[in-house]
Amino acid sequence: MIAMQELLSLTPFLTSLIAFLLVSPIIIYLLKPKTHGLPPGPPALPVIGNLHLLKPPMHRTLHDLTTRYGPLIHLRLGSSLCLATGSVDMAREVLKNHDTSFSERPSTVAARKFAYETAGFAFAPYGEYWRFVKRLCMSELLGPRTLEQLHPIRQSEVAVLLRGLLENSRTGKAVNLSEELMKLTNNIITRMVASSTAGDEADVSRRVVKQVADLMGTFNAEDYIGFLRGLNIQGLNKKMREVHRNFDNLLEGFITAKEKSRNKVLEQGSGEAKETPVRDLLDILLDVAGDPTAEVKITRENIKGFILDIFTAGSDSSAATIEWTLSELINHPNIMQKLREEIDRVIGRDRVVGEADVPNLPYLNAVVKEILRLHPAAPIVYRISTKETIIAGYTIPTNTTVAVNLYSTGRDPKYWVDPDEFRPERFFEESNANLGIKGLHYQLIPFGSGRRVCPGIGFALQVVPAALAALVQCFEWKIDEGTANENGKLDMQEGHGGLVSYRAKPLVVVPIPRLDPFPLN
Repeated sequence: MIAMQELLSLTPFLTSLIAFLLVSPIIIYLLKPKTHGLPPGPPALPVIGNLHLLKPPMHRTLHDLTTRYGPLIHLRLGSSLCLATGSVDMAREVLKNHDTSFSERPSTVAARKFAYETAGFAFAPYGEYWRFVKRLCMSELLGPRTLEQLHPIRQSEVAVLLRGLLENSRTGKAVNLSEELMKLTNNIITRMVASSTAGDEADVSRRVVKQVADLMGTFNAEDYIGFLRGLNIQGLNKKMREVHRNFDNLLEGFITAKEKSRNKVLEQGSGEAKETPVRDLLDILLDVAGDPTAEVKITRENIKGFILDIFTAGSDSSAATIEWTLSELINHPNIMQKLREEIDRVIGRDRVVGEADVPNLPYLNAVVKEILRLHPAAPIVYRISTKETIIAGYTIPTNTTVAVNLYSTGRDPKYWVDPDEFRPERFFEESNANLGIKGLHYQLIPFGSGRRVCPGIGFALQVVPAALAALVQCFEWKIDEGTANENGKLDMQEGHGGLVSYRAKPLVVVPIPRLDPFPLN
């Protein structure tokens, strides 16, 4: 009797449990996103989809997934649909054959905040404004003439770096070269943007630019799960507001100081003939903003957004590329020696190699290509579809994000022999001898490709090879004992988070001068 009473008391619970077990498969089926016509992909969970699979570094996770499921896969990221490419052929499909269908970049909460919504260039929608700014960028802001005029800035900042390393070498202490390289590239961009800025402004910009890049590369659940938007469950919104305010104040300082100096010149009048000052990037942007005949009227926010693009795209990525290259060279002393022999043979030992020498150093250029293949600074190119598109026989809906994984294209065994090996000599082989890095050869697209290709290619190819060559020419590099791995080599693990792929551990090395006398005034 007692047992019967206990059973009867449990009946409502058992009934509910049975009902739940019967109904839950139906609920899961209804909640499960439909994948008709999509490429293969890993099983998705209700609500979060495949978000639980995405572990940093993202390019390695996507590479593993495409290796397992195929060269084109789909992922459910909350309520959003995402594709990921894992081969050269699929990258070509997206960036070349369907370039017009994937002409936009996905806009995250952080991107909208730091890009002043769409006031900048990188996240501006494809249209009249974007085309105008791209032409302005390619012909004026980062065009060959402007880069040549601003060459003394880059040259002087490399000299500052070399003198600092020479001074440190006298103590025999290790140097955090990662920090020094960030200082180099950030100082160059700060002076190219506003040539009369003070040293403390460069320090502030370096710190804030790093914060911006980190926040823009941080996973934010609000970007993928609709009902979380505005809830700030990760506390990122407060950080973004603070960093944005600090960077906006910095940009306002740049612009205001530039306006004052320009007004002062106008008030003084022409007077006696004077040497025409070099126009920095702010001069160019303010000239365009004040031009009543300009095709598109740009605002103060457009100027700020564009300067932010230049800082975030050019500073971190160039520093990371030099850092990865020197790390690989230190771990491969035979390649380092071969590069030094070329520099000594072509340049000599009585002057520092410069930008004008780079075209005459083929092995240096092969080393740079190899590092851009193995360690692309921004290893994922993101696009979003503007219309329904057929790729490889699959129907891709509108508003689908696609992640073109440059880490995978640089390791595609169909195009690369021994793809994980650091071997610059491969670019002297017949199959690779004519490969360029400006977006036309899809096995090597470190700057992206198509209409959204990075406009800063020219800047990167001026700064990176010349600075790298000077570091190789002027110093021997000894691994700090505290940073060597068990084999006495540098640890080459990648860091987590951010838009740019950094080393997990800073590059801490001891510089030893190899030129006597040291060829700097």
